[in-house]
Amino acid sequence: MKRTLIYLSAIGVWGLLTITSALANQELATAKNCMACHAVDHKVVGPGYQDVAKKYVGDAGAQARLVAKILKGGAGVWGPIPMPANTQVNESEANQLAAWVLSQK
Repeated sequence: MKRTLIYLSAIGVWGLLTITSALANQELATAKNCMACHAVDHKVVGPGYQDVAKKYVGDAGAQARLVAKILKGGAGVWGPIPMPANTQVNESEANQLAAWVLSQK
């Protein structure tokens, strides 16, 4: 009984950490103005994050490419409107954001 409670408590804490982490990354995306051009579930100026995640399912290099795009900007993958470089985002934040975007399946 004691082991079950400890196990369930650990699962509950992990679930809470996972939810908190997901919210923290959306909060980071909002704080860094990503949400001005993107939404989780639909296109705004740029693609919705769920569409981005679906596009890169199974692509081992996706996170590194998204980090580069977040930091340096890019154009042509999702249409003619370019994504500007995000000079207010550091590399660690870009990694957090890319991982979060890729989790939005």
